Amino acid sequence: MRATRILGGCAVLLTALALVPAGAHLLALPNKLAMGRDAYLAAQGAYAGWAWAGAFPIAAILACLGLALRQRRPPETPRPALLAALLLAAGLAVFFAWTFPANLATRNWTTLPEGWEALRAQWEWSHAANAVLTLGALVAAIRAALGPPDRPGARGRLA
Repeated sequence: MRATRILGGCAVLLTALALVPAGAHLLALPNKLAMGRDAYLAAQGAYAGWAWAGAFPIAAILACLGLALRQRRPPETPRPALLAALLLAAGLAVFFAWTFPANLATRNWTTLPEGWEALRAQWEWSHAANAVLTLGALVAAIRAALGPPDRPGARGRLA
């Protein structure tokens, strides 16, 4: 039981840490979409070194899967932990389908090719989608860490 609680806490913490950069991108989206070429290129320079943040969703997926394995016997259920892992994996799929190709086309935003506005939109909106998926994963991880809900009439009984 103690190991399950520790694993649940790790799943929540790692998922919350994965939400930090995703949420920052989401909150900056309206301002960044309004920027001109030079301002946008300068703003993108602030993300140098952020690739290390990619470790958080991977670690969170592993923690959620580990939690799901620990919760596979009734009265526990692995569904919330599995949902959290699935949402985090979907966020990684979004990253590799839309964000990463924009990073490649712009050499990690050190140059802006023709049509850069479309790449900007692709990059910004893919990060927004990732933030929404990661927020959903955090809610699911919290639910998983809390364990099974109390059943009506079960209070006061010893199992």
